Amino acid sequence: MPVYELAALGAAISWAATGLMVTPPLTRLGPFAFNFYRQGFTALVLALIVGLGGSWHGSTWAQVLPLILSGFVGIFLGDTVLFTSIARIGPRRAGALFALNAPIAAVLGWAVLDEALSPMAWLGVLLCAAGVGLAVLGRPGRSGGHAFEAVRGSLSMGILLGVAAALAQAVGSLIARPVMEQGFDPFTGSMIRVATAAVGLSVLMALPIPALKPKGRLDMRLFLLLAGSGILAMVIGMSLLLFALQGGKVGIVSTLSALSPVFILPGLWIVTGARPSATSWAGAAIAVIGMGLIFLR
Repeated sequence: MPVYELAALGAAISWAATGLMVTPPLTRLGPFAFNFYRQGFTALVLALIVGLGGSWHGSTWAQVLPLILSGFVGIFLGDTVLFTSIARIGPRRAGALFALNAPIAAVLGWAVLDEALSPMAWLGVLLCAAGVGLAVLGRPGRSGGHAFEAVRGSLSMGILLGVAAALAQAVGSLIARPVMEQGFDPFTGSMIRVATAAVGLSVLMALPIPALKPKGRLDMRLFLLLAGSGILAMVIGMSLLLFALQGGKVGIVSTLSALSPVFILPGLWIVTGARPSATSWAGAAIAVIGMGLIFLR
């Protein structure tokens, strides 16, 4: 049973479920305020889980410091630029660019951690990346008129931010991998990474820069969407990702967790009431074939 690969797949499904939840509060609050509120709430939930379970016992600074750095790069920087990209070019396009973290992580894992991948695994990684790109960068289909497909501001800047988010995610996973390989508790690891991001965002929000301030008011409906997305994405999804990194290779884990844009297609169909294009479904099929090659490698 490929338990680590299944955990990475579970992370992708969790993130897909949150992809459609974040757009209303993200649009109302702005990317910086949205990320600050979400990371702060999630850090408290994780601290409660870790505190009640006592799973932080035995943690050493040699383990904690790399996870702090991983949280700064992968979540504080990565999520902030990702949400900025989503706010500009929508979840479908930003998801395609963010999926580039899979081949980036595979190359970095091979170059830095000396993680050897078989030819079948490399083919699976490439098919997953190509399928995700085709699924979300192809024609939007009948959903093209929905607000989720709108481009706000510069398209080129949104693309640049999406690529930067993918790079940050890949580097964050690479930094966390050696610590998680030691059997470090996933919930404690998630708490450290998310708390690091929350502290960084609080410092950022304190700066006298109008662009960093909330654009609107946080009401109960938006808070519930924000809190729900935080629990699904960070408490469940991030913990599954870190568990997957305990025994799975960075490139494989990153590839499977990057399939969330494929899983978001049925959700997009439900929310918008419009069927995604045939190109998007073809890309999803290619990604699934790639996923199968990874499982059978």
